[in-house]
Amino acid sequence: MIPSAQTAPAAADQIAGLTFAMLVVAPDLTVHSANPAAESLLGRSANRLIGRDVTAILDFGEPHIGERMRRGEEQLIARGLPLKVRDKSIFVNVTISPLQTHPGWRVVTLSDGGQGERFGDEDRRVSLRGPAVLAHEIKNPLAAIRGAAQLVARQLDEKHRHLTSLIADEVDRIAQLIDRMQRLGREKSDPVGPLNLHEAVRRALDTVRAASASPLRIREEFDPSLPPVLGNEGALVQVLINLLANARDACAYSREPQVVIRTRFVSGLVMNVIRLGRPVKLPIEIQVSDNGPGIDPSVEAHIFEPFVSNKPNGQGLGLALVQKLVRDMDGRISHERDEATGWTHFRVHLPMAK
Repeated sequence: MIPSAQTAPAAADQIAGLTFAMLVVAPDLTVHSANPAAESLLGRSANRLIGRDVTAILDFGEPHIGERMRRGEEQLIARGLPLKVRDKSIFVNVTISPLQTHPGWRVVTLSDGGQGERFGDEDRRVSLRGPAVLAHEIKNPLAAIRGAAQLVARQLDEKHRHLTSLIADEVDRIAQLIDRMQRLGREKSDPVGPLNLHEAVRRALDTVRAASASPLRIREEFDPSLPPVLGNEGALVQVLINLLANARDACAYSREPQVVIRTRFVSGLVMNVIRLGRPVKLPIEIQVSDNGPGIDPSVEAHIFEPFVSNKPNGQGLGLALVQKLVRDMDGRISHERDEATGWTHFRVHLPMAK
């Protein structure tokens, strides 16, 4: 019998409809039940989660989390915790709530915290809007400076004219930087639609190779069977250009510089993006890797924030812009350093086009 519109959904239906992962944990720390969002986030079916020790499933890399779970009577709320899921690390927001009516039982909820997104969306919009407003105020005087330099150049002899050229070049450089700041603060997203992922990858590869001072060898490992992705081609090309150029620069001084770009369909692990109150699966993965020395540990946790850079003369806007463009396509980007192999990986996950 189909429930009528007036019939209130049962508790099980309400839990199944939650957009965040939820686990009900028994007093012996085994998982009693898991909703579909938990299956999606953890990349395992409910049958493979139920009956297992929750501390073995949720590997936060921090012993005190497991200890507080074992105590059972304490509530815990944490944001931006790294969670090991199979061979990857994602960031999640966690709550552990004891059930007062059932001693020893607790409810664990997990939501996607997103790497580099340890603060709320509203805070992020405010933090990016500031640079955009400042950029707008700076741009008008720059145009006047450039025009004045051109006028002065007409009155100088050839020996001193290079100074006005220097002024014009520096103004142009600052203007380009400001354009990137304004793009960071723009709230309106570019339109998305179905696109061929590998065509975007080819465009980015051609651009990076053409702009490299010396021949650049990039190993390509593509899955040709991937379906169209949902995104904006111009934005995706810009994302890949930034990641490939960063990888090239990162390994430039390695004995044998290597950059690898891979595409694949991730069937086991999916990450959630909450948009319009619904989860969005992100099974298309693009990975850009290099064998450089990796990101300085002092900035690693903030690498996607504006004005944070791993390069000596970096402006700190490249990866912040990359993250914004990926988010605008309902995707996610993450970073991982594998010290055992000496490789750095940036992974972009995007939705499929329907």
